[in-house]
Amino acid sequence: MILASLVGTTIEFYDFYVYATAAVLVFPHLFFPTGNETTALLASFATFGAAMLARPVGAIFFGHLGDRVGRKTTLVASLLTMGIATFLIGLLPTHAQIGPWAAVLLLVLRLAQGFAIGGEWSGAALVATENAPKGKRAWYGTFPQLGAPIGFIIANMLFFVINNALSDPEHPGIASEAFLSWGWRIPFLFSAVMVIVGLWVRLKLVESTAFERTKEAGKVTRMPIAVAFRYHWKGLILGTFAMLATYVLFYLMTSYTLTFGTRPGLAVAEQAAAATGVDFDASAYVPGLGYAYNDFILMLVFGVIFFGVFTLVSGPLADRFGRRRTLIWVTIAIAAFGFTFVPLLGGGTALVMFFLALGFTLMGLTFGPMGAFLPEMFPTNVRYTGSAVAYNVSSILGAALAPIIAVWLWGLADGSPVYVGLYLTGAAVLTLIALVLTPETKDVDIEA
Repeated sequence: MILASLVGTTIEFYDFYVYATAAVLVFPHLFFPTGNETTALLASFATFGAAMLARPVGAIFFGHLGDRVGRKTTLVASLLTMGIATFLIGLLPTHAQIGPWAAVLLLVLRLAQGFAIGGEWSGAALVATENAPKGKRAWYGTFPQLGAPIGFIIANMLFFVINNALSDPEHPGIASEAFLSWGWRIPFLFSAVMVIVGLWVRLKLVESTAFERTKEAGKVTRMPIAVAFRYHWKGLILGTFAMLATYVLFYLMTSYTLTFGTRPGLAVAEQAAAATGVDFDASAYVPGLGYAYNDFILMLVFGVIFFGVFTLVSGPLADRFGRRRTLIWVTIAIAAFGFTFVPLLGGGTALVMFFLALGFTLMGLTFGPMGAFLPEMFPTNVRYTGSAVAYNVSSILGAALAPIIAVWLWGLADGSPVYVGLYLTGAAVLTLIALVLTPETKDVDIEA
């Protein structure tokens, strides 16, 4: 049961991180060749964020199946949809081959990814928490959450190995022609192998006890989404904003830091443009930290280890002290963390690594308890739908907008991350308000 939830979310986040990495390294060049690096990057991130718009639709669709048919069948369907979409991205022709249609096809498959993810997380969390022993729901709920750091490490290390193997010795910091031609496709195609393993595990899954009892009692509702909005609208709103800071932090620590960390400084960018004979407009260029991609990926993986460890640590804390109290204190820490962007990211490699370790530690502490907290806010007959809608609507407010807003704020501050940090602090304040208004769910009878 724990393995089934962990494997599925690992594949889910693997597919998402593969896309996120390609959105930084590959897609601006191959699918959005606008002639302006910042514009191309924004267009690439727009398709990245577009998947979040499809997630609430997937949440309603798969939530309906999960609350009416069962958790097991729904989880198999969502995983299969996600895997097929990711595999097909690896086969797409580029802008040089079919023009603007390449971007259109990429967007369609990205929307399919988002649609599938809309039902994946909630089902995995329910399978874990609905079968958990008494007093250990938050601990069991951290295992589907653990798929995020594991998926990140697998996806980025695979990109690291491929990029390193295909690197140009004369320009080690720039993606080689071989990598841009076919190397980037390998992580997407490899998704098929992971999906096969995931399906094998999930087909052996046993339906949750809570759902079976609801079904036996004749309490399965015909329209879960209507019941959720009519009788549990407060839980939907509070759950959405309770996840907001988690999502903003999540994508700032992954997509934005990768972009900011690997973007060359102004002097290096000018030299590279001069060497290739390209006109360079210094006033329009937004500089970053200038780390080589391979170096910064290893720094990120170092930080994600803290993400995984503290995701597991958060479960026993939430079981002992309560989900609400734990999340309130972590959210206060996230708000304070937003003020560290300038001094830590501008203080050299040691402080950058400390920034990554600290940010991912907070990510684990806030993300871990959500596996139990959101499902506990809803009764069994609408739990899949309710938790999925709250989780995925929050993805629009947080994850869909975070990369785009961050790039815009980064440019607004002429390369400084100061406004990006304040953006995170603002999101944390909204989450804190939602948590204060939300009752404690630790002692909720999940089978009632």
